Amino acid sequence: MILTEAILFVMPSARHAFASTHMPNAIRLILGWGEILGAVLLLIPQTAVRGAWALVLIFVFAILIHLLHGMFEVGNLVIYTAAAWAIAIGKNSAQDGHAL
Repeated sequence: MILTEAILFVMPSARHAFASTHMPNAIRLILGWGEILGAVLLLIPQTAVRGAWALVLIFVFAILIHLLHGMFEVGNLVIYTAAAWAIAIGKNSAQDGHAL
């Protein structure tokens, strides 16, 4: 889901809708490509923890941007952040040999 939405977000067709936020287009590209990178890393077992942490950072950045611009509907981003956090912590603990 995250990967699909991120790909749609970086497509040129999303530029017009994003322009209504009055934020630089670079923000859209940084967030979108960051999500794509994190999602791809999450799919590879050897890099899943790094991908999860990358997604946590991207989602927190996106939440902050939304809140600073008065867009308070960040529920989905909070859920995605919690899911990425859980994967990062869970897989990291499993790799260290600790049970949750």
